[in-house]
Amino acid sequence: MQLIPVESGKSQHSGDEHANNALAGMISSMGSASFGREGLVQLNHWMPLCWWSIYTVFEKKPPSLHGHGSYDVPDGTLDSWAVYKNSLYRHDETFHAARDYTEGGRTALVHWVAKEIPAPHRAEIYEKHNLRERLSVVARTPDDGLFAVNLYRENAQPAFTDAAIDGVRHVASLLMACVQRHVVLMTPAFAGCSPLDQLPRREKEVCERLLKGWTQDGIAADLGLTPSTVKTYRNRAFASLNIHTRHELSALVSGFPRSLGRDTLG
Repeated sequence: MQLIPVESGKSQHSGDEHANNALAGMISSMGSASFGREGLVQLNHWMPLCWWSIYTVFEKKPPSLHGHGSYDVPDGTLDSWAVYKNSLYRHDETFHAARDYTEGGRTALVHWVAKEIPAPHRAEIYEKHNLRERLSVVARTPDDGLFAVNLYRENAQPAFTDAAIDGVRHVASLLMACVQRHVVLMTPAFAGCSPLDQLPRREKEVCERLLKGWTQDGIAADLGLTPSTVKTYRNRAFASLNIHTRHELSALVSGFPRSLGRDTLG
């Protein structure tokens, strides 16, 4: 087992274009029922992953599942979750180190190889579904739970290298913020809410396309506008949102750098 600290309180940007594009692509499906599937598709544009799961674990009560998905392999995520929630969580030792480290608002990466995981957890989840390892981004919730974004590889995929783990570390805060924002948007009180909802239709349409990585010329062609008109709508929207760049727009919509885990997850 490895516990890798994630520097707290600072925006961390990866120089990896594939990582940045994957996170930008995830934003377009936040708040959607397809986020579990689409989010994992986007992450696979960056690095190979077979499953991912998003859940909160507690010391003295059952865990809560917020999202899941599989990519190019049979989807055993719900079957595994049912087994985990029914019994395995009571004896799960894989988050103990993270619980100690994340006290005080810090975020951590926790890397487990299947052979290191205690039985029967290993047998019921990892061996049954041919999983070789798990890399989790972990942070505390206000009610003393641990919110975890779990990335899995199967036996047919390569092991996580030090470089791959370091790549996840660099974007861990952004990934966590994006996933937490999705969870908030899926709650009844926040369903359908977005900072873009305050904008006029054209300004919102331009911003939505900017979030998907479209160029100014591409947006103009899609909306039947001139590039200068697109620029005008963009500038008006940015002024209304009190931002100045496309990166700030992505951060605003994803909820970063505000710690949604501490403010809104229960």
